[in-house]
Amino acid sequence: MKIWNTTSDFILLGLFNYTGAHLFLFVMVLTIAFSSLVGNALMIFLIHQDAQLHKPMYFLLSQLSLMDMMLVSTIVPKMAADYLTGNKSISPAGCGLQIFFLITLGGAECFLLAAMSYDRYVAVCHPLRYPILMSWQLCLRMTVGSWFLGAADGLMQAAATLSFPFCDAHEINHFFCEAPTLVRLACADTVVFEYVMYICCVLMLLVPFSLILISYSLILAAVLEMRSREARKKAFATCSSHLCVVGLFYGPATFIYMRPKSYNSTNNDKVVSAFYTIFTPLLNPIIYSLRNSEVNGALRKCMGQCAALNHD
Repeated sequence: MKIWNTTSDFILLGLFNYTGAHLFLFVMVLTIAFSSLVGNALMIFLIHQDAQLHKPMYFLLSQLSLMDMMLVSTIVPKMAADYLTGNKSISPAGCGLQIFFLITLGGAECFLLAAMSYDRYVAVCHPLRYPILMSWQLCLRMTVGSWFLGAADGLMQAAATLSFPFCDAHEINHFFCEAPTLVRLACADTVVFEYVMYICCVLMLLVPFSLILISYSLILAAVLEMRSREARKKAFATCSSHLCVVGLFYGPATFIYMRPKSYNSTNNDKVVSAFYTIFTPLLNPIIYSLRNSEVNGALRKCMGQCAALNHD
């Protein structure tokens, strides 16, 4: 097979065609993406402005919102421009940047969710020692560590993916550059790289997920021993929000990066990828605002202040 010049552009076939139904879906996706950006920006604003939310838990939540905003901004503008202009090409550099940011943000979110589960474990199981066991210094270290590990994995996978020679069939049947999809176009033996990528996925997905399971097993044991019904209800409300976010993130990520190679369905790939890159970032602020009384209180206070300014 003819080897394609690696300086040429890739072609992203996209998520939608130009039928009426797909145009409606495209508008829906843009609406969801815009709502996601607004919702996560509002969450960051509330956490920054309200002194009641100046706690490690909410700082970690603000980092989750920042990651979700960056994820949507990495994928949706390019997808929308491709659909509206009909120009679906993307340079190798642009493709590499998409892979880098996607894996960086995904990997960082894995470890951030593990850090958030540790925070909930300390808050529920050791509330009196919370300022010591979950100090601001430790919180910042875990946050920086999450970003660093995600960026290291993203840089390695983006560089390795683009190092392969690609065949003349340079069309990517996706709406953004994703490492597993791009590797299928390579005109070289990718077995070693796929094994390394699989090991990285195990480390980036299963290790944090194991820590999350351990934390919540200990939390569940502690909650069941609580005598106060109100304390149990509060602990379940806080932890269930986090568990919902964990499920929404880890389910699609595991499907894309850790399934057997023999199972290959491009349409399923695109739907699942759209779910975790566009839809899940919208759900995160909704889940936390609905299930968290402190966030709800900060939102009501902010709305009251805005109403008072408008009245004046």
